[in-house]
Amino acid sequence: MRNTFLLVVSIVLLACQQQSDSNFKELYSLPKKLKEVSGITYFPETNLIYTLEDSGNANKIYALNSAGKIDKTITITNAENVDWEDITKDKKGNIYIGDFGNNDNERRDLCIYKVAKNELNKENAVSEYKISFSYPEQTEFPPKKKELFYDVEGFFEYQNYFYLFTKNRSKGFDGTAFIYKILNAPGTQKATKIGEFKTCDNYNHCVLTSATISPDGKKVVLLSHDKVVLLKGFKGDLFHKGTQTEIKLNHFSQKEAIVFKDNNTLFVADEKTNKIGGKMYEFKLK
Repeated sequence: MRNTFLLVVSIVLLACQQQSDSNFKELYSLPKKLKEVSGITYFPETNLIYTLEDSGNANKIYALNSAGKIDKTITITNAENVDWEDITKDKKGNIYIGDFGNNDNERRDLCIYKVAKNELNKENAVSEYKISFSYPEQTEFPPKKKELFYDVEGFFEYQNYFYLFTKNRSKGFDGTAFIYKILNAPGTQKATKIGEFKTCDNYNHCVLTSATISPDGKKVVLLSHDKVVLLKGFKGDLFHKGTQTEIKLNHFSQKEAIVFKDNNTLFVADEKTNKIGGKMYEFKLK
């Protein structure tokens, strides 16, 4: 999303390591019409990357081929794009759209849309169901400026639950991020907070903009504008209880989207800002 800056560096109760990585390469320029890509998900069987844009853009998702061309455009007819911030899929190939962008921490209409796999072959698709949710810890809309913890730009689906990683917009940013868990089922729910941790205290370098889990479920990667954070060695879904490795990409841009290609390779996309970005990249974990 525009004007976004977040991610991870040093963490409370988490083993922290640092690693530099120059194995970060540009694959192609994104189509000019996609100026505000905010999330990506990958289908290895078709080699297609599905993407979307955030607030102010259409209620559409786009499939990109390996050359970065739009293979198909799908309008979700019964879903409004209030602020679509990420896209993910489950093991069966159903897609989920995270409409939970919440810059001012004022929204009461946060939701996730399910788009069934068989709808992805249609130009006009219908969302199968909607999951509406709230954060029990948020009692003011908006909270005080020092407690703006309830924006989200990254999530994934894992074992029939969604995991959301919050974007801290608080005055006096200290890197605090929450992890919330939501059951993948239609209806209205209260998100369950399963943990919190701290990134570094530099908003521009440590604000979280996307999240992904590896196909084997053993690695979680969080994105910021010039680095990723690798979480591994966790038990169950206590991702913040494992080890953390910060990997510098040696490349600064408004990176908004990340997904695993395989267990050791990731795709990353950024928005085009001041003639910088608007690309799809790839890098391999060591």
